[in-house]
Amino acid sequence: MSAELITFEKLPTNLDELKQIADLSSPFKTAALAVAVFNNYANNVDATIEMLNYIKGPRPLSQYEIQFIRDRLQGKAYVIRSYFKGTSPQNDYTPAAPYQVEVSDNPYSYTNEGYATLWLKSSGADSPRQVVLRNKPSTGEWFLWEAMFLGDIRIPTSQDEWA
Repeated sequence: MSAELITFEKLPTNLDELKQIADLSSPFKTAALAVAVFNNYANNVDATIEMLNYIKGPRPLSQYEIQFIRDRLQGKAYVIRSYFKGTSPQNDYTPAAPYQVEVSDNPYSYTNEGYATLWLKSSGADSPRQVVLRNKPSTGEWFLWEAMFLGDIRIPTSQDEWA
């Protein structure tokens, strides 16, 4: 089992900015990049979808996936922010630059050839969440295949009437 801490000086807000920082050479880097991209969802849905399609490679988002993302993240931008180091329910999941995402694997991460199932730690959840990446052998790049880390987490303290 290993973990990598991926650091971003700036988070992308559009496709051009993403292309400047996109490193798809490892599943760990692509997984962290997915968090950086999803972070833009509350600011600009269309630009985020465009960036997601870029890191998804030859298989763009389906209408079902776009709807799923909307259902999970609408009004809950804090879910994605919770994957950055230094966030917590107490600080409303507010990350600080440089932005860091910890990505880990386990002995079962590479059981399907050409795929990697990795894990992201949310500061608002008790257990890490999955992300699946797929390798494109002709380029060696790793692309986002499934984002299973959009589920609910503990709400920020400022929104918790019982806090």
